[in-house]
Amino acid sequence: QVQLVESGGGLVQPGGSLRLSCAASGFTTDYYAIGWFRQAPGKDLQGVSSISTSDGFVYYADSVKGRFTIARDNAKNTAYLQMNSLKPEDTAVYYCATGAGGLISANYDYWGQGIQVTVSS
Repeated sequence: QVQLVESGGGLVQPGGSLRLSCAASGFTTDYYAIGWFRQAPGKDLQGVSSISTSDGFVYYADSVKGRFTIARDNAKNTAYLQMNSLKPEDTAVYYCATGAGGLISANYDYWGQGIQVTVSS
């Protein structure tokens, strides 16, 4: 059974940092891309970042370039999203997903349950 579990969310002040983790089970992350998405209240799901399989090619949404970094540790079957210089507009529920890759949600087959990130003073 494929399962993805996010952790590391919470409340942080503007300018602060958080690192999200996505622990995978039931499959081997070596063969699938991992993507991070987010959904703010009243807004559509947005692709944030993704990382491909063997070559580690990465994508970032323009809104997070230079602030967020995606990484994966296949030995631990875990992916990460390091978020620095957080802004109030980064507030959202963040989801990790696995599938073919890129920033299009339809490319992904399995999703985590989501975790809240709130950026506020």
